[in-house]
Amino acid sequence: MPRSVNAVASRARRKKILNRTKGYFGRRKNVWTVAKNVYEKGLQYAYRDRKKKKAHFRQLWIQRINAAVRPYGLSYSVFMGKINKSGIELNRKVLADLALNNPKAFEEIVNKVK
Repeated sequence: MPRSVNAVASRARRKKILNRTKGYFGRRKNVWTVAKNVYEKGLQYAYRDRKKKKAHFRQLWIQRINAAVRPYGLSYSVFMGKINKSGIELNRKVLADLALNNPKAFEEIVNKVK
């Protein structure tokens, strides 16, 4: 009995990955083994960096808040300590947005906290 292989499905599976690696440089786009490895590694990076994205945005918000409170003679840590004690429940995302887009409102918050 002859060996039965599903060449149609195998080719479709390979073609799917080769289509997804279009635009890659060199052999990464057209050599099956290289393309498969690069594609899988890319999925790993995407999964990892979806988690990292949240940390990067938090770092950005902290930097913006710190830069905004420095002219008022405060540091970020002192400001966050005072804002928590005063009972103002604004998260870092909102504070950073206020500091960037609405400096007057941010100044009022800083004066209230001082």
